[in-house]
Amino acid sequence: MSQTQTRIEQIERELDKHESDLINLRRDIHAHPELAFEEVRTSDLVARELEALGLEVHRGLATTGVVATISGRPGKRAVGLRADMDALPMQELNDHLPYRSTIPGKMHACGHDGHVAMLLGAARYFANHRDFDGTIYLIFQPAEEGEGGAERMVQEGLFKRFPMDAVFGMHNTPGMPVGQFGVLPGPMMASFDLLDITITGTGGHAGFPQNANDPIIAGARLVDSLQSIVSRRVDPVNPAVLSITRFQGGTTHNVIPEQVQLSGTVRVFSPKTRDLVERELKQICQGVALAHGVTIEVDYQRRYPPTINSPQEAQWAKEAAAQLVGEDAVNVDVGPLMAAEDFAFMLEACPGAYVWIGNGEGEQGGCMVHNPHYDFNDAILTLGSRYWVQLAQHVLAA
Repeated sequence: MSQTQTRIEQIERELDKHESDLINLRRDIHAHPELAFEEVRTSDLVARELEALGLEVHRGLATTGVVATISGRPGKRAVGLRADMDALPMQELNDHLPYRSTIPGKMHACGHDGHVAMLLGAARYFANHRDFDGTIYLIFQPAEEGEGGAERMVQEGLFKRFPMDAVFGMHNTPGMPVGQFGVLPGPMMASFDLLDITITGTGGHAGFPQNANDPIIAGARLVDSLQSIVSRRVDPVNPAVLSITRFQGGTTHNVIPEQVQLSGTVRVFSPKTRDLVERELKQICQGVALAHGVTIEVDYQRRYPPTINSPQEAQWAKEAAAQLVGEDAVNVDVGPLMAAEDFAFMLEACPGAYVWIGNGEGEQGGCMVHNPHYDFNDAILTLGSRYWVQLAQHVLAA
């Protein structure tokens, strides 16, 4: 048996001792969900657990962020491991769960409760086994769900206060079997931009349309024209999705309204494609406005950039996962997702990689995230902790 395999088995035995504790921690967090930048109870729990392990704990980045420092043997290298903490503003429908959300309208529907527990499991191991060269930073990040907590942490000095050579993230993936990982170099997830368009025309009687400049007709033409960006302006090998998801206007049957509002999202994998879509969208809006005698105002908000893994760090992540579960259980052909992740901000500032860990199939782990019936699969808690331990040791020894 190789030295690496012996160490992996030792890590597994050690973390399995803490499995029931990690399950209880995860379920406690699940029962007390907190939204973006409101994770006071969660960050208190995290800090308390880390301090009980004798770790150096720093608080306050992005309001509720927590960073723990674990020093090993003298070494120049440092690695960061990140877990997100926030919940979603939605009602949980898992009435059969004894640990279901106790707060109406708030739910851990994305598995961040499990992400926190997995990183705390790794913290327990590292606190007792500092047989590595360098430094490990454990990053507990608030406000991933649409509010850019990662960007705030970077802006407030995460990588200046805690300089690291690489940073890594992980997310559970329903539908992927337990015991499998997914990782690839390059894009893992798309950008996320918000689009709000206001079309103002001249209202009037529905029986006399010639006396109005109908914003609904302009809006219908605009929705159709915007799809030509993806089909005719974007390189087909660089995918993009432009979705109009709201079209609102009018108050009754026989009145042409003065104004309509459209909303939607834009998602791409390439920064260059992102620039192109925004530029073309605004040009098309100008053309439709001129053609229909209306005014069109565009509010284009860039929220999350694409999540792009750097090649070397993706390779290290793949190797660490393969050492745990075997190469056949690490999917390197997995396609990137059009969902978005604010870990992208950390990857813009520091080399790193983001991986997916299988949450299971069927009823136990296959329910998609952001669903009121979703629940994190406790069966992968110690596997996730083992991955963090193996990855950090692997990178620091590279």
